[in-house]
Amino acid sequence: MIPSNPESEAKTAIHCKGLTKTFGKGSAAVQALRGVDLEVRTGEMLMLVGPSGCGKTTLISTIAGVLQRDGGECRVFGHDYRKMREQETTRFRGERIGFVFQALNLIPTLTAAENVSAPLMINGMKRAQAMQQARDILGRVGFDARMMESLPADLSGGQQQRVAIARSVVHNPGLIVCDEPTSALDSETGQMVMGLMRELAVASDRALVVVTHDARIFDFADRIAHMEDGRITRIEVPASARPQP
Repeated sequence: MIPSNPESEAKTAIHCKGLTKTFGKGSAAVQALRGVDLEVRTGEMLMLVGPSGCGKTTLISTIAGVLQRDGGECRVFGHDYRKMREQETTRFRGERIGFVFQALNLIPTLTAAENVSAPLMINGMKRAQAMQQARDILGRVGFDARMMESLPADLSGGQQQRVAIARSVVHNPGLIVCDEPTSALDSETGQMVMGLMRELAVASDRALVVVTHDARIFDFADRIAHMEDGRITRIEVPASARPQP
C-alpha cells in the first residue's frame, strides 16, 4: 500500500459543515442529509460507508456539484457552488472533478482510448493530443495497443473498470469520486483496482472519496466515514493506515 503524503503537504479539498438536503415537500419530504460535517484533505483516500439509503450518494453528488444543498456549507478547493453560475459549476466539475460510476458509463461505441480521451476533448483539447494522453494513461493501467482499440463489450469487467479509472484521472482533477468501484468484481480484481486507484489518484494535490459496501477494500483507506440516517456518525482510521510503533 502506498503511504499518504505528509500532513504538512495536505490542504483542505472538501469542507462540509451542517450540510442538509431534503427531497420532496410536506408529508412526502425525505431528509437525505441532516447536518453533515466532513473535511477531506489532499493526499488521502476517504471511504464513505453505511447502509443503503443513508445518504452516501446524495452527499457525494452534493460535493460534486450535481445536487444543490439546502443548507449548511460545502466548499471544494475553496469554491462554493452557490456562488457560481451554472456554466461555471459545469466547467469546474469538468476540470477539477473525476468520476468513477458504479455502472461505469463507458460509451459502448467508442474504443477504450476514445472513452478515456472524452474528458480532455470536452475541456477543449484537440483530438490527436487527447488520444495520445489517453493512450499514455491506459498504458499505466496495463493496457497494450490492441486493448486500447477494443470496445467495452470486448473487455472483461476488470479491464472496463481500469478504463473508467483512467478516464477519471486523465484530465488531472483535484478530486476523484468513486461510487462502488469494486462491487461487481471478484476479490483479486477488486484489490488490483484499488491498488491502481491509490497509485494514480492519491497525490499531494488530489483527494479521493470512495463510496463502498465492500469491506474487502477498507484497508486501502486512510480514513473511513460511517453514515447513518443522513449523518456521519463516526470516522475511523483503519489499522493499515495507523502509524507503526
